[in-house]
Amino acid sequence: MASPHSRIVIVGAFEWDSAKDILNQTKHGVSFRTALEAFADPQAILLTDPAHSTQAEIREFLVGQVGERVLTVRFTRRHGRIRIFGAGYWRKFEQTYHASH
Repeated sequence: MASPHSRIVIVGAFEWDSAKDILNQTKHGVSFRTALEAFADPQAILLTDPAHSTQAEIREFLVGQVGERVLTVRFTRRHGRIRIFGAGYWRKFEQTYHASH
């Protein structure tokens, strides 16, 4: 459930909770607006997250280059939009990205 101080931010086909974005920036140093840049990487890798997916909602990772770094974005698809709920520079997925290129 959303915080009473949060709002849904919509940018094109993407959306996120503003309070979750602030928490993510504090914890991982990445804004969800920056996370959008990973989706522009033509060599980005899309992975399913079976550990956190349910029959009702498939969760995914997108691993893509943003500047000189490789960013992992956690998201799901809801009502025709991509809903971002996490992003960070996680070494495990950076190694996966480089190994496939």
